[in-house]
Amino acid sequence: MAPIALYPDSLVAQILAASTFPEQVVESQRWVQAHPDLKGDALARAVDQQPWDPSIKALTAFPSVLGNMDKNLPWTSSLGDAYYNQQQAVMDAVQAMRERAQAAGNLKSTPQQTVATQDASIVIQPVNPETIYIPAYDPWLIYGTPIVEWPGWYPYPGIWYGGPYLSFGIGFGVGYYGGFGWGWGHWGFDWQHRYATYNNARYSSRSNTFYNRSNYYQGGGQRGVQSSVARGINQSRAAGVNGRAGTSPAAAESHAFAGNAAARGYTEPHGEAGVRSSAFSGYDHGGETRSFSSRGSSSFGGSPGGGESHGGGESHGGGASHGGGGGRR
Repeated sequence: MAPIALYPDSLVAQILAASTFPEQVVESQRWVQAHPDLKGDALARAVDQQPWDPSIKALTAFPSVLGNMDKNLPWTSSLGDAYYNQQQAVMDAVQAMRERAQAAGNLKSTPQQTVATQDASIVIQPVNPETIYIPAYDPWLIYGTPIVEWPGWYPYPGIWYGGPYLSFGIGFGVGYYGGFGWGWGHWGFDWQHRYATYNNARYSSRSNTFYNRSNYYQGGGQRGVQSSVARGINQSRAAGVNGRAGTSPAAAESHAFAGNAAARGYTEPHGEAGVRSSAFSGYDHGGETRSFSSRGSSSFGGSPGGGESHGGGESHGGGASHGGGGGRR
């Protein structure tokens, strides 16, 4: 939970729901990349026509978040596994991490977001619900005592900042998504009962990816899954799925995952044989210590994240200088 626990509640709810559809994360990210010309209302209308889960549609408003989930797919899949099968534990973990960050002095109200305690739970909300600021931070340092980094973690531009505190870039305008039933205002949490909400009701994922976890291990783990997925893609291509005009390899891959319980093979990081398949496997109370010579600035400058505009003059490419986060690795 470390990479997302400090995001606004509605965004965390969207990410948890979307993580149960790793194949749709991949497909939607490819789709967004293939349609850079779509902005504002046109983007929202085009997204509304896609056959994705509402959480996936909502995340297209935050390309850096969606890109991070795609780039760090092993983590995304383990997150989906944990949320699908251990919702109570995931909700408790979000609160535990927020408490740690608050105790370290790194989680407090800012001009971008409010941090409040309601019914013994820490709630994070945007100051302006039509402009969402995603805090950028180093998830392995922000919580006070360093925690073990997720194996193979890629510090994605736009949401990564190489320092032990939060920093904010340019806000994401989400007003043009407001007219759709899957937009920002439709997501949140019932912290008292510990579950994510969608349209004021408990969100229940209809994903088939994680419904039978034992199949993954009985099928030979990741090696078995890779063979299964490859067969599914080849069968799709043989049936002409990839031969039709306008059908992308990502779409064929999504087709191959449909209904395949063993597709949870995303969960082990690629090239990390033996890594435990759990969203909590990287948690540690110890870890190496790191020192910083200066805190740097509290906001970003420049736009190495792409700087594409998605309506209303808002920058959606990150618009951020990432504090040399990559140099630390």
